[in-house]
Amino acid sequence: MFNSKYKKLLLASSFMVATSSAFAGYEIELTDNDKLTFGGYIKIDARYVDGDVAYRDFWIGDGAALSENASQFKIFANETRFNTKYVHGDVMGFIEMDFWGGGGNEIVSNSAHPRIRHAFVKYKDLTVGQTWSTFMNTSAIPESADFAGATTGLVFIRQGQVRYNVGNFQVALENPESWGGDTANDSVPDIVARYNFKGDWGSVSVSGLARELNTTLGNSERAFGASVAGRIKTSGKDDIRFQFHKGELGRYVGVAAVKDLYGEEVEDLTSVLVAYRHFWNETLRSTVLYGKVEGDVSDRERTQWGVNLFQDLTKDLAVGIEVGNFSIDELDKDSTYVQATMRYAL
Repeated sequence: MFNSKYKKLLLASSFMVATSSAFAGYEIELTDNDKLTFGGYIKIDARYVDGDVAYRDFWIGDGAALSENASQFKIFANETRFNTKYVHGDVMGFIEMDFWGGGGNEIVSNSAHPRIRHAFVKYKDLTVGQTWSTFMNTSAIPESADFAGATTGLVFIRQGQVRYNVGNFQVALENPESWGGDTANDSVPDIVARYNFKGDWGSVSVSGLARELNTTLGNSERAFGASVAGRIKTSGKDDIRFQFHKGELGRYVGVAAVKDLYGEEVEDLTSVLVAYRHFWNETLRSTVLYGKVEGDVSDRERTQWGVNLFQDLTKDLAVGIEVGNFSIDELDKDSTYVQATMRYAL
């Protein structure tokens, strides 16, 4: 029988931008075996960028170098997102969208198209659908106003996959893509294996990636890489988050920092991220973050740093401000940004 009682849930208290899909939700108990949950948040950002790397609403691993300095200011709400989770016994279905799907203009309506973020089904230890790559440790993403924060040092990728969990071990077949090569012949799924270590001290993951890449001249190349990432508790509620990635990882790291292939050569990269979060009191906190990625074949090098301050006004409403810098090091180009943000968890 339908139960009309609504139950407000707290799924997480952190004001992290990208580490989970929703932080508050409303649960509807349909029957003793069926639950429907709605969640998400509304996020408004005011962002100012100044320098000789062109303005972006959030930094990724690439940018447009300018011949002269430019400065730009925008207010937007595209990161706002909604999700729905339906649980029936051992089966769970989840779908989420935000508004980074392009479209609209800033002349009249500032419209934005919704885009799919997650759409997957989980049955016991099996997950099938689109969600974060198994290679990605979401707990190691720093809290930031800039979307995801220091993407230059992150594994940050969502894609279709079939994943199976055995205790702390995970293995997955994931969507292939030879970025910079011949994607029409990508016929072998990427293989990811990961082991998670967890304790009162925090968590650390060790991941490995194996895949086949296809060049534009019709050659197939094997590519391998590894990642170590985690979040370690320090004193009080403070923590340090880190990621280190090495190998032929291409599109998996840095959000478009380097391609998988340059001509007939497979890119080999090194990437690091370090962030420390400190709580000044129960509702006030700061994070200092640094990320860097270097490509051996392309000679591309990207760096981002930032420092922020967040204040919880209520359990569900928080505000923050962040100052930082993004640089295209091999071109000696960089821009400084200031971003203020408000987020209300639904």
